[in-house]
Amino acid sequence: MRSSRFLSLLASIGIATISTAICSIDSDLKSRLSAGATISHDASAAPRWSEYHAPQPGTIVTVATEADVEATVQYCLEKSIPFLAQNGGHGWSGAFHLGQNGLLINLRGLNNTVFSADKTQARIGGGASIKEVITQAFDNDVQVLTGNCNCVGALGAGLGGGYGNLMGLYGFMVDNYISFNVVLANGSLVTVTPEQEDLWWALRGAGPNFGIVTSAVMKSTPLPRTQNTAWTGGLFFTEDKLEQVVQGIEDLKLEAHMNIFLYFLTTGAPDFTPTILVTVFYYGTEAEGRAAFKSILDIGPYDDTTAVLPQNEWNTGADGFCTKGERKPTYSSGFNHFVPSTWRQIWNSYTDFLKNPDTGSTTVVVECYSLDKAQSFPSDSASFANRDIRFNGFVITWYPDASLDSTAEAFGSNVRDLLRANDGLSSNRTYVNFAFGDETNEVVYYSSTPRLQQLKKKYDPKNVFNQWFDI
Repeated sequence: MRSSRFLSLLASIGIATISTAICSIDSDLKSRLSAGATISHDASAAPRWSEYHAPQPGTIVTVATEADVEATVQYCLEKSIPFLAQNGGHGWSGAFHLGQNGLLINLRGLNNTVFSADKTQARIGGGASIKEVITQAFDNDVQVLTGNCNCVGALGAGLGGGYGNLMGLYGFMVDNYISFNVVLANGSLVTVTPEQEDLWWALRGAGPNFGIVTSAVMKSTPLPRTQNTAWTGGLFFTEDKLEQVVQGIEDLKLEAHMNIFLYFLTTGAPDFTPTILVTVFYYGTEAEGRAAFKSILDIGPYDDTTAVLPQNEWNTGADGFCTKGERKPTYSSGFNHFVPSTWRQIWNSYTDFLKNPDTGSTTVVVECYSLDKAQSFPSDSASFANRDIRFNGFVITWYPDASLDSTAEAFGSNVRDLLRANDGLSSNRTYVNFAFGDETNEVVYYSSTPRLQQLKKKYDPKNVFNQWFDI
């Protein structure tokens, strides 16, 4: 009985302490913020894409200016409050550890994108989504390199490295930045350019470990919207053609205007029948695209949904992945060789997992891009270290019931093991933006790890930025 009362007393003290801290934040921090900023204690103010091991902050500050970010970080440092910044909330790492005593800085209010007079530079706010950046660029006759999922934060995608449809022409997103506005671990808002060599290098590949980027300037290209089109879309194959599809992608030479993705997914409700989808992208005409992907088309898809589309519609086919909520533990690995027998094993594992209830949105994905332009930049020009990786594969396990977690974890981990089994690499490698959360620094940062660890000691000695693959 005494033990029970003691535990109840401790719980009451804990709740009272959190309540006192919340009142303090509401009164003290609010006065430091701009009129447009808001403070909430409802997590729905900044929902996460996945509820699996998601951050559980007690306070959400939705900022309206870059100075609001600076003021909030300074307040957190003064009060020893752990914090995390997010935009779209799509980071799927299961390693977040922000609890009710923590504060989440919601960057969505910084969702502006503006262009220089000659349209060769774009200033992108830390809260802008990929779709918002593309829309602003397209409407202003500008082309900007972005990621391929509309709802993801544009800068979050880029700071990890930044794959995208046009990288065969421009390189990675980290190769196209000109400057960053960033709040550092000491609470100061500064501008970082190539002149600050160490920070410039570290931010481009491991950015969340060194600060909160509130805006970035990156290269852009003036281009009339009538010319900003590509042939793209889906080719659906029956599972008996899996080995041919896999070998076809392995043998395909991706030129600068091309990329290709492989999906294992289902047809959706009501049957959720598993099928194979290959999406093709060619920045040019349909005739050029069909010629470039002839070897894949000759395998014989049962459905062809390709079309010539403007840039503001290139990503719409993936909008189904933007649905927030439910549980989505995701496992990933980089690899350099597609092995048909391995992919038959992954297919069998995938269809077995789909026998579990409410798992029909689960998807296996492989992204394949032209790397010639990206590899023309020195391998050590940024802390992003995966220029030598041909393919990035991942499995999104998707379901509503937490009781399925252990089954999903076993399935996802098995797929990752299969991806690594014949990867053609000397060690395990995973793109940091796709990683599950249990990877070592060497797996996600590879050869950049030692230098990053030294710079972390210099620029964040107290490790206040510790939520995202902590160095």
